[in-house]
Amino acid sequence: MDFPQSPSTASILSSPYARSLIAGGLAGTAVDLSLFPLDTLKTRLQSVGGFFANGGWSGVYKGVGSVIAGSAPGAALFFVTYEGVKSNLSARRLENKGQSTTGMSAAGDHMIAASLGEVAACAVRVPTEVVKQRTQASQFPSSWAALKHTFTANKSVLRIWSELYRGWGVTVMREIPFTVIQFPLWEAMKAWRGRQKGGRVNPGESAVFGSFSGAVAAAVTTPLDVLKTRLMLAKQKRSALSTFQGIVKEEGASALFRGIGPRILWISIGGAIFLGAFDSAKAALENL
Repeated sequence: MDFPQSPSTASILSSPYARSLIAGGLAGTAVDLSLFPLDTLKTRLQSVGGFFANGGWSGVYKGVGSVIAGSAPGAALFFVTYEGVKSNLSARRLENKGQSTTGMSAAGDHMIAASLGEVAACAVRVPTEVVKQRTQASQFPSSWAALKHTFTANKSVLRIWSELYRGWGVTVMREIPFTVIQFPLWEAMKAWRGRQKGGRVNPGESAVFGSFSGAVAAAVTTPLDVLKTRLMLAKQKRSALSTFQGIVKEEGASALFRGIGPRILWISIGGAIFLGAFDSAKAALENL
């Protein structure tokens, strides 16, 4: 039985930004919760001391509380920014120059939109990652304990802020190249398939393209992910450069690719769920 919508609900869902926010939040939560154990294994492989010293196979859902709190708003922020910037750039380009919505110009729009989306999402993602990874690496028994320690061990607001956003720079450095690879590739494959079909791709096809583009981006950006993990887990704050030099000098360049297998697997499956779920939820909301 169909229930009538209230005017306020219909009005909210008529906005593409509201649909992106809701669909992005649902997609982000779905992927982060379903693949959390793989993320834990990757974090432990990348940590100082190695896999077993940081918890091994036990407690693979440690830190999931921070993900439950931060996943939906982070993903929603990303997609609202991404869809909004992409639409505005595309409309402006068509208006001023009459250019096509495909090709290199469109890829440039997707790169800019994805980069700005990641910067916006990192406002939520970085504190979530700091708490999550410290718990995953068995430094604290729970997300709440890790967050509480951040507030009790640092007396000033500035120090608390600094700890919660430790690794901000390198996280943005990792996320921008990641999305610059993943999203234009995903959008290009969807456009190619749409031209073949003569219509819109379905969520299943979007998921396959999201999986492939995510795997490529994950492999390329693994060294930045290792660097981010080390910065967030370090007992004392260090610069990205000194941390990078320390890894190469003490452990060899191959250490920069630790956890590449779980990372590719996690993001490949996650890309399928995340982008497939986003397109599926967005289409469902458009039809309400």
